[in-house]
Amino acid sequence: MLIIVDKKIPEKAKERLTSLGLQWSGFLVELETNSLVYPAISGHPDIFFCQTPQTLVIAPNLPDQYVRLFDKCKISYIQGNIAVGKVDSEEESTLQSSNPKNRKNPENKVMACYNAAIDEQFLVHKLEYTDPVILENCHYLKKIAVRQGYTRCNLLLLKNNHYITSDQGIHKTLQRAGLEGLYVEPGGILLPGFQNGFIGGAMGLFRDTIYIIGSLRYLPEGQRVVEFFNKSGYSIVELYDGPLFDGGGILFI
Repeated sequence: MLIIVDKKIPEKAKERLTSLGLQWSGFLVELETNSLVYPAISGHPDIFFCQTPQTLVIAPNLPDQYVRLFDKCKISYIQGNIAVGKVDSEEESTLQSSNPKNRKNPENKVMACYNAAIDEQFLVHKLEYTDPVILENCHYLKKIAVRQGYTRCNLLLLKNNHYITSDQGIHKTLQRAGLEGLYVEPGGILLPGFQNGFIGGAMGLFRDTIYIIGSLRYLPEGQRVVEFFNKSGYSIVELYDGPLFDGGGILFI
């Protein structure tokens, strides 16, 4: 098994994940890219990968060293259609003319195309952004459209129709869809280069354990989060003693 994290997450968190990986016969992979996206998210797994119930969908411009690693480790994956990155002036003009919804932030289309939140039942995303390969691979899942393109950054789907999110719009949409969740203010979650990060990007899920990049005691609503996770049937592993750090999630494959 591979555990994929942003290279920029705190060293203590990487050390803890490395020790856990040894117990599972897995190892830690530190993701790093250059000049493809903003530096703050250049190593975020949820920008370059989308994990579906069937397989792993990867950006076609993911650096070759990671593709070779997947091949070596016999990790099943398919390539998406959309290359992650900043739009150039020609692409921006095309996006703005073809879809009025993209006019305010044309880069979102090619920055958030793999940032869908997916479990065994649902695909939650701004669906006009979703890479077509993901939609095809998840054709049998119930689609829930939200306005937030960076969905996985803001949302962790849990079993039994539960979730946690740091986006009010996502929270309201999922409530209307009949899911039960917890909204958490994102203030205090670290994402260097931005005012704050988001709750989904500070967490990863493996089996019935939620792994958190940081300690919930530094989050104002941390005790509510602990109680919600326990009620939902999850145990918690805090990976270092410090504020929550948005590293684009933790990917277990």
